[in-house]
Amino acid sequence: MAAGRDPATRPVFLRLHGVAHGRFVIEPDLPEALRVGVFAQAPEYPMWVRFSSDVQPGRPDIKGTMGIGIKLFGVDGEKLLEPDQDATTHDFILQNHDVFFVDTARDMCEFTCQSLHGKGDDYLRQHPKTQQILDDMAKQVPSVLVSDYWSVLPSHFGEGRHVKYKLEPVDPVPPADGGPDYSDPFYLRADLHARIQRGEARFRFLVQFQTNDEDMPLDAATVRWSETDSPPIHVATLILPQQDAGTRGQSTYGENLAYNPWHALPAHKPAGSIADARKVVYRASAANRRNVNGVPQAEPVVPRPSQYAPGVDYPGAKDTRIVRAAIHPAIGIARVGNSVDAYYVGPQVADPAPQPVGFYRDASGALKREAAQFRIYGYNAGGEIVRELTADSADILWSVHVANRKAAWYQWQIAMDISEAAAAVVPLRNAKVAARDTLVIDSGPRTIAGKNTAPVMCTGAFTGVPVKIGELQTDASGRLLFLGGHGVSASPSGATIFNDKDPNGFINADDWYDDTCDGPVSATVNIEGRVIPVESAWVVTAPPNYAPQVKSERTMYDLLYDLYVQAGWMQAPAEISFADDVYPILQRLSGLQWVNQGFATLFGHNGRYDFENAAFIAQLSAHVPTGQYDPNAELRRQVFNSFRPPNPPDGNQLPWPWVYGDAMEVPAGDSPRQNASVSQTQYDILQRWMSGDFQSDWDPAKAPPASIDKVPLAQQPAMLDRAALEFCLADAFHPGCEMTWPMRHLTLYHKPFRIRVRPEGVKAPKYGKTLDQATVLSSKGPLHAQSPGDINRWMGLPWQADTAFCRAGYDTAYDPFAPTFWPARVPNHVLTADDYAIVIDPTQPMARRLEAFANRTSWNKPLHGTTAGQMEQMVRIYGSMGLVEVRPGVEGDAAFPETMMAASYGPDVDPADASSMSAAAQAKPMLKAALTGEANLKAHPKSRPLPQAANFESREDAQQAPLPVRHHHRRDD
Repeated sequence: MAAGRDPATRPVFLRLHGVAHGRFVIEPDLPEALRVGVFAQAPEYPMWVRFSSDVQPGRPDIKGTMGIGIKLFGVDGEKLLEPDQDATTHDFILQNHDVFFVDTARDMCEFTCQSLHGKGDDYLRQHPKTQQILDDMAKQVPSVLVSDYWSVLPSHFGEGRHVKYKLEPVDPVPPADGGPDYSDPFYLRADLHARIQRGEARFRFLVQFQTNDEDMPLDAATVRWSETDSPPIHVATLILPQQDAGTRGQSTYGENLAYNPWHALPAHKPAGSIADARKVVYRASAANRRNVNGVPQAEPVVPRPSQYAPGVDYPGAKDTRIVRAAIHPAIGIARVGNSVDAYYVGPQVADPAPQPVGFYRDASGALKREAAQFRIYGYNAGGEIVRELTADSADILWSVHVANRKAAWYQWQIAMDISEAAAAVVPLRNAKVAARDTLVIDSGPRTIAGKNTAPVMCTGAFTGVPVKIGELQTDASGRLLFLGGHGVSASPSGATIFNDKDPNGFINADDWYDDTCDGPVSATVNIEGRVIPVESAWVVTAPPNYAPQVKSERTMYDLLYDLYVQAGWMQAPAEISFADDVYPILQRLSGLQWVNQGFATLFGHNGRYDFENAAFIAQLSAHVPTGQYDPNAELRRQVFNSFRPPNPPDGNQLPWPWVYGDAMEVPAGDSPRQNASVSQTQYDILQRWMSGDFQSDWDPAKAPPASIDKVPLAQQPAMLDRAALEFCLADAFHPGCEMTWPMRHLTLYHKPFRIRVRPEGVKAPKYGKTLDQATVLSSKGPLHAQSPGDINRWMGLPWQADTAFCRAGYDTAYDPFAPTFWPARVPNHVLTADDYAIVIDPTQPMARRLEAFANRTSWNKPLHGTTAGQMEQMVRIYGSMGLVEVRPGVEGDAAFPETMMAASYGPDVDPADASSMSAAAQAKPMLKAALTGEANLKAHPKSRPLPQAANFESREDAQQAPLPVRHHHRRDD
């Protein structure tokens, strides 16, 4: 109630899955010894049952303890529970585990007290049996209709006897729509409603007698009563007829009922101290809840009729009362750009349609900023989305607090959570600056409301120099638009961006700032005079996306999804879809052909593993019925075996993907983290596909939703959460493009995708002049609640230095093109506009077109001079660096794809640096020189002994490139 839930909910088992009416039918031939209490009065009773789980709002159904409350009607006789002793109802309460996690009421009080004081983990360490039972209770179940239930606590069964109750489902159970959709946080509700609408469900109601006090104690709830020594006896059957559990008022009716094991005949009096405590607590809770909600206290006299009138169903309705709201995406991504005013909204669907060439630049050629758009969705008491809340339907006041703490944080040297960092001790950036707060660019909280509101600037200061790190706007519907900075990075004192004498100076430039940032996004929402609770989000401003339609093999969404799956917060797909689960993993390898020469060679068009080739995909997606010969089984196996497992035994660079890992060395070392892997969830998907356990649902004509408005309302929040992270990198955290390694720590979140927010006014801990792994990973370390700027602080400073020098092919003796760092965001080797023009020109000789198509040019070609010079040049011209955009290909010619991607450059890049060095592209200027008598063309300043597309001038250049990694003895190149 204090949380503001409206209507007020139960404190436990508050997640409602469904309410159903039915009959409680007594077995007709019960022996006299079993004809006790309710089992002696009538042959059957009307009943209403409530299926629920003991999970809190915001958590999915997965691994929550399920419960069932049974209320019988027409039971005569005085009851135990005052003031309803004269009511004609009778209750049973059961849950889907046969023991409780503590023995007595005293134990329960101690456990609760310790938990409320933040010492729950200490209690569990001291009580391993409780920990084990809690672990056992967190089990995955497919449906509330297929689980056993137990009363857990004993009750009297007449004079001198005690029993526990049990429910067992009776086959056949009504069918469901395929397997359970564990990705749906409310899958148990959906499953129950679908099943019971298809047919009748039944449970056997059994009693298990106590045979002795030692093995079956009455006040030791953790002790399991052996069903071998005392088999449960079938005494009644619960019959739930086919019905629509979503019938108008049915859920509300069930929620307003109060279930208490003490609302029972004296013959069924509960036993044990926990039962005694439940009597008082449940009664008080029900009274408070009903009073707050304006519901009468008394027990119902007659049950709610199953129909509105005989033969007439209740009129349909949906609960449209919004009781809470949530901001989506949970983590929004903005990106810097050097355009003064122009921007575009970032991805809102997982597979957005490509934009036309030139979309990402303004009329002057400057790079547009990417705005993060935030929406608010309203939910009813059942957790269903009612509608999106806009300025047309609610008063919304947005609040954003962003900061940049890079210069005041510790140096980047290595991901601090890997074993290679065990001995790392990293110093502060700007260690000589005593006034640490002057290094933090903090905008403070900023608010905005209304439609199309004028921008509200988010500005702070770096050592007294004003720095704009973002701005707030609203659109025509009152949605929030957050725009980051303009990519301004500078040193007020003119300090060097890189000192090659400092081995740790790379991306740790003292007296430098950049205008990236991050922080919480919150909102106050008033609907018709009611202020409702709103779940906050987070925004991160990142560097540009230079390849907007390309995804990395493992995205940030993949990483977080896997994190939550391994933790039990979310579930992996119950059934593997080739189209939805397998194909994206394969296709991304081919998608990288437009940003890396190595990937283009093996995975590109007509390559050996062209995962965009229709005939090849037809083989990979074909499914053969069990028992029949599968001609593609070995092909699937070979593809699967080509992937690097999540925990490889060594640093072998050959397995896919060809992406550097968090502990990369030059030359390659033996660390399992030398190279990146797919996630455990991705690997499991591929393994099931390899074994033939997948749905052959590939349809090349099926197009995904191109915009968020094409996504069904109920799926929009999850889609927004996913889309924002699908174009962020998870590899390599060196440190990364948008976010880095702290994101893979569960302690950072309070639920899937929701970052823990440090309350305003609560100061962040300080860790001293240096930071080590033990501190980072401790319970008081920096991986828990976050303040504005805490996500971004781990990144490179300034980001342009990192972007300019995280390339591909550092060990040129192994391969000058692969592995690579971040090609999906920062390309390595691109198809230039002049090569593209040759490819699509049908008048050109085929040999020349093929050569131009095969050629790639180094994306870093516009950067010249020393290491520091290239970094500072990147600061100046980042907005003009190559954008890899989708362009029409060649139709009807198998030699070329029908869609291509080629790079375009802005005005700050010399045309010579934007051009190809292929022989095909150079043919025209060479011919012109010969015809006009011009002097022989000078060798291009980027000519070198390495292949012309390589990211480095020479092998020596690659060896001397700055990298925050451990270099061991290099072999002679």
